[in-house]
Amino acid sequence: MIFGRVKPLDAILATAEKKSLHRSLGALQLTLLGVGAIIGTGIFVLTAEAAQKAGPGMMISFVIAGAVCAVAALCYSELASMVPVSGSAYTYTYAVMGELLAWMVGWALILEYAVAASAVSVGWSGYFVGQLGGWFGITLPQEIIAGPYAGGIINLPAVVIALLITGLLVVGTSESAKVNAVLVAIKVTALTAFIILSLPVMQMENFEPFMPQGWGDGSGAGVIGAAASIFFAYVGFDAVSTAAEETKNPQRNVPIGLIGSLAICTVFYMLVAAGAIGSPIGSQPVTGTDGSWLAPGSTELAARCAAISAAAAEPLSCSKEALAHVLRQIGYLNVGNLIGLAAFLALPSVILVMIYGQTRMFFVMARDGLLPEKLSTIHPKWKTPHVITIITGLGVTFAAAFLPVGKLADIANAGTLFAFFMVAIAVMRLRKTEPTRRRPFRAPLLFVVAPLTMIGCVVLYWFLPPDAKLVLPGWGAIGLVLYFAYGFRKSHLGRGLVDVPEHTAYEEVDPPVPGTR
Repeated sequence: MIFGRVKPLDAILATAEKKSLHRSLGALQLTLLGVGAIIGTGIFVLTAEAAQKAGPGMMISFVIAGAVCAVAALCYSELASMVPVSGSAYTYTYAVMGELLAWMVGWALILEYAVAASAVSVGWSGYFVGQLGGWFGITLPQEIIAGPYAGGIINLPAVVIALLITGLLVVGTSESAKVNAVLVAIKVTALTAFIILSLPVMQMENFEPFMPQGWGDGSGAGVIGAAASIFFAYVGFDAVSTAAEETKNPQRNVPIGLIGSLAICTVFYMLVAAGAIGSPIGSQPVTGTDGSWLAPGSTELAARCAAISAAAAEPLSCSKEALAHVLRQIGYLNVGNLIGLAAFLALPSVILVMIYGQTRMFFVMARDGLLPEKLSTIHPKWKTPHVITIITGLGVTFAAAFLPVGKLADIANAGTLFAFFMVAIAVMRLRKTEPTRRRPFRAPLLFVVAPLTMIGCVVLYWFLPPDAKLVLPGWGAIGLVLYFAYGFRKSHLGRGLVDVPEHTAYEEVDPPVPGTR
């Protein structure tokens, strides 16, 4: 029985319980950790997408996405405090829902990490091109800076950065905590400067109409459609969730850290959005000559943007470096260039973390026998899992070369929403099946919070664009074929090998975990 293959929690915890973590984090430290992990990436690369979907209503979109993340984070935290080992939602599902559903969650997370890395690579490309133009007056041909969706052939800068980061991971490069702290400071400083300079010159008439596309209709447009995309800007709160074991008084401090960091980031994002909306270029969606709405990432939008930009200032929805573009339009040319430089410097670390996270998922699944161990071959010189890192890097590069940032973010969000949905089910089921097991953190009002998480995930998934919604079941179907062709037969649990050590050669050669988002 595939649904009966549940990996015992005691087996999963066998190694984790050998090491007790020192409880040193308070509410303030957790909140700051969450702000550093969450803030930056999505707001840098998805503001233009949100403007095209919701116009000024994207301010509400940030609240909706943040609220769904808040309830999901509480569920995530309870499981993270109980099962403090690698694998996150995959491990939790394996312990509660069984092997088949765990495989599907792990398979979805592989999609999330890889496609998210592609999305950030494309976002970085936009800022790189802007830096060349802003500082040096160099304009690259459209054919090599955009995929076919925007009249180009290939997004060469995105290809280069994805391959470069892959190469760094192959040779064992990792990001130090100090470097990550500096990059977080750069992101926060850049966004703070944007708010300070843009809010005083807001043009309030730009806020009307506030919701030009309404709430949404399932096509990807509207306030909820934008929230489904903006959700990408909040993923990273798991840095707080997984720190429950190191937190003083976790029952009090974990929810403060989670809700506090999400609230701070939501307010931050809304202020940035307000500054962009009130700028001279506004944030109203670009429409066709007949007044019809144009989907982000479409060839029709790209052609319309090219026509408008040739005769007037480039609309916010058309910009590949939205925040830098807004400040330039206000009159702060050099500061706008510096905002672009901040994104240019900070975003590669996010790509590194994403690709690293995807290879870690492969490791955990291979450790359980669900994927061939050959994929985790270790390089004799660099002591890194070079085979799977290269495969991952090539997949990331291919997607970044030809797809727009918004579509990539939507696809990544589909995988994340599925994983969060399963976590909500798992935490409720575990409360019923193992009520006496130690929980350093218990989610408050769980049987209200978890259903709200499930509803929120389903609603956001429904309002994703149709193509993004179809990718997840298609990817899932491929996963099922692979599972029944290999994993079902080779599974360690299925073969009775439940006492496989948690720390194997896979993890011993793994490079140190890089700084998070």
